[in-house]
Amino acid sequence: MENLKLIESAAFDYTLPDNKIARYPLARREDSKLLVLKNDGIVKSQFINIGDFLPEKAILVFNDTKVVKARLLFHNASGAAIELFTLEPEDKSADLQLAFAHESPVIWKCLVGNSKRWKSGTLEMNLLDNHKQITLSVERIRKEDDYSVIQFSWDQSGISFAEILELAGEMPLPPYLNRKAESSDLERYQTVFATYEGSVAAPTAGLHLTEELIKSLKSKNIFFERLTLHVGAGTFKPLSALTIGNHAMHDEKISITRATIQRLLQLAGNPVIAVGTTSLRSLESLFWIATLIRNNKDIHDITVDQWFAYENHVSEINSSTEALQLLIDYLDHHHADVLHATTSIMIVPGYRFRIINGLVTNFHQPKSTLLLLVSALIGDTWKEVYQYALENDFRFLSYGDSCLFMQKQEIQ
Repeated sequence: MENLKLIESAAFDYTLPDNKIARYPLARREDSKLLVLKNDGIVKSQFINIGDFLPEKAILVFNDTKVVKARLLFHNASGAAIELFTLEPEDKSADLQLAFAHESPVIWKCLVGNSKRWKSGTLEMNLLDNHKQITLSVERIRKEDDYSVIQFSWDQSGISFAEILELAGEMPLPPYLNRKAESSDLERYQTVFATYEGSVAAPTAGLHLTEELIKSLKSKNIFFERLTLHVGAGTFKPLSALTIGNHAMHDEKISITRATIQRLLQLAGNPVIAVGTTSLRSLESLFWIATLIRNNKDIHDITVDQWFAYENHVSEINSSTEALQLLIDYLDHHHADVLHATTSIMIVPGYRFRIINGLVTNFHQPKSTLLLLVSALIGDTWKEVYQYALENDFRFLSYGDSCLFMQKQEIQ
């Protein structure tokens, strides 16, 4: 493990010209380009044709998280703009869906833009909901190194924090888009299967799918399953340390239903393809959650630490099937239908994949943990892939084009 931690961050850098970053989505989701890494090289296609490249009976697992309007703009007494970016409830053990359902007041961790101009006092914003005026107030309780703890309160009962964000907030587009959210982003920066509120960034690989394309793929004997990982702002945190071992990976909440786990178990042997890096991290975390459960069936606050997957585990599980069965047994033991956990797993070159066989993903930022993950799957070939994409007018990052990467023997 120590050798992995010494991998240099600079090895995952490349030059990304500004004109290669997709500032806006295409008119139609499925019209994005698709780069497929095959046994004999790289193939250029369109996402609508992805069914031509998927192995028979593949299981596509997507993330059904929903992006919340996490960015709020206030002004202080002198008129200076103060931006709040909601991250998570102060109580990390809180169920996220319940946290959004809470009424006034609520306490959340937030990033604060132009923080120096907010020295003290309360900031207010007037909102209108069906001709009912609401005053939203925020107060900074304390400031930590990377965030501030903020209390939100509003003067109308019967209104949840989720509703307040819907009224007051803006869609939190990634900072590299370098533009304000527009009305079209409300629909296009969500996947068609977005269900559970909680993310501050979209699981962007899923943005290419449409209901029609999903229906078409199902007719070709492709299976679909879902899980939930709420994407945090840490996904944009670059590799700033000289070596990856000094990068602090962010925590994210996973929820996966008994039905999905059972389906993966029933279809054991079918290729499992993660739609997006968030789905991949969730699926691989399942193996390590099972390892924790095997050692302690009564564990409640399940957390997969950043480097847990690289440590020596005497009771390591022998197969994905065994891992999935352990998860079902755990849910039976606790009379539960949903598995909840937290993961900060960092997937880097040298990682051995236990659950997934392939990945659908976009093109990622230089020196990012997402690029580390891609390299873990396809090795140094990522450099050839990215160079090809740059030379062949592929669009990069959240609103950009897509890739299909699989173990070589899996590609048809």
